[in-house]
Amino acid sequence: MAQTGTVAEAVAKASGLAVELVPITSEGDRSRASLVSIGGTGVFATGLREALREGRCDLVVHSLKDLPTASADGLRIGAVPRRVDARDAVCARDGLALADLPEGARVGTGSPRRRAQLRARRPDVEVVDIRGNIDTRLGRVPAGDLDAVVLAAAGLDRLGRLDAITEYCGIDGWPTAPGQGALAVEVRDEPDRMLDRALARVDHRPSRLTVSAEREVLRLLEAGCAAPIGAHAVIDDGLLFLSARVYSPDGSRHLTSAHALYLDDEAHPDRVVARRVAEELLSLGAAELVPPGAIS
Repeated sequence: MAQTGTVAEAVAKASGLAVELVPITSEGDRSRASLVSIGGTGVFATGLREALREGRCDLVVHSLKDLPTASADGLRIGAVPRRVDARDAVCARDGLALADLPEGARVGTGSPRRRAQLRARRPDVEVVDIRGNIDTRLGRVPAGDLDAVVLAAAGLDRLGRLDAITEYCGIDGWPTAPGQGALAVEVRDEPDRMLDRALARVDHRPSRLTVSAEREVLRLLEAGCAAPIGAHAVIDDGLLFLSARVYSPDGSRHLTSAHALYLDDEAHPDRVVARRVAEELLSLGAAELVPPGAIS
């Protein structure tokens, strides 16, 4: 709701129209089972997309990291607003950093990627699968149930909870989910001059290009929610840089590929650089690193 409100304000400002918020509860919101067991990819998007197709709303706002890479029939991404902080953050008791947690500390996350990264960085801690909204997750630390949780910095920022962060995880050593920190505004795939004009003003092309490259790696690897994959792209001095890393579930191994491409060299630089990264990861053995079906 916080991130939807931000987009609603931007669309209202760009269009001059009043924008009404329509709350929708998804399967991902209702279930407290692990993301892997309930299907992961798409559990937060399906209910919103049904409401959009049925005309109960005119646009929906997704966290891009939760949006399936396959296109949805009759829908399109109308805008990707400017991306915010893509990093993960540790929220620990007593102001501790991850390296300072005692042996056997209980660290909560619902992400297979973060679980693998935690096991790679601190194989001595106990990784606990958690669900729930940000306040629910954060509340388990002062309650004494957990010693720390790992969350997206962007979500903490949108809810005004940056004060809970005890350590930011650097992207180079801790790549995050493709699209993390970015939002997608999805609309029906039909002309709407007024809405399209407003969304064009909300759209941020550099953010769209970078998250598109990250998500294209995920699509090319045919990776689902059980694949611990991190990816990050940036644009600097006309170059699109893309790096992606695939972990084994236990964090004991990982494979990394990074490529760069001048934006002017290709009509679709995001797709080209993603293909190079994905092909290299597969050639290095990415398909053998993760569970069957996670990458095919």
